[in-house]
Amino acid sequence: MTENLKIDKSLSDEEIYKQILPQIESLINPDEPLVSNLSNVTALLKDAFGKISWVGFYLFNRDKLFLGPFQGKVACSVIDLCRGVCGTSASKKETIIVDDVHKFQGHIACDSGSNSEIVIPIIKGNDILGVLDLDSYNYSAFNEVDKFYLERICKLLANKFSFKSILL
Repeated sequence: MTENLKIDKSLSDEEIYKQILPQIESLINPDEPLVSNLSNVTALLKDAFGKISWVGFYLFNRDKLFLGPFQGKVACSVIDLCRGVCGTSASKKETIIVDDVHKFQGHIACDSGSNSEIVIPIIKGNDILGVLDLDSYNYSAFNEVDKFYLERICKLLANKFSFKSILL
């Protein structure tokens, strides 16, 4: 396991992703519990980017998303499919970038200070396993660069782990 992560925060977002992606690959370990691995991924992402106010996983079980490992303020514990950005992303099985969450119909405001959000579904085959959710106090904090690299991280996690072992 990598214990000394190297993150040069003066770089562009894309350069930071290029820097942390191999560190995430070496950090995650399929021989350790999924919850431990997801916890470390959230900690690394939160540490790498100053624009992130909250980062975490919601894990899918039957018809709902349940709060998983996260970094940030207290969050909503359960989200129905099709509700909010997370539920919409999970039901559509597509990444959603929201520049202004106050304009997203049905947005669930766990933290009233959040202004923008990106949610990436974690998919294996055709099955939704969960979502990775990132919030920011800045408007328009997330873009196609974030989408590209966060989708790669989610694919990596989906391929390395059986999420069923952590589900209720």
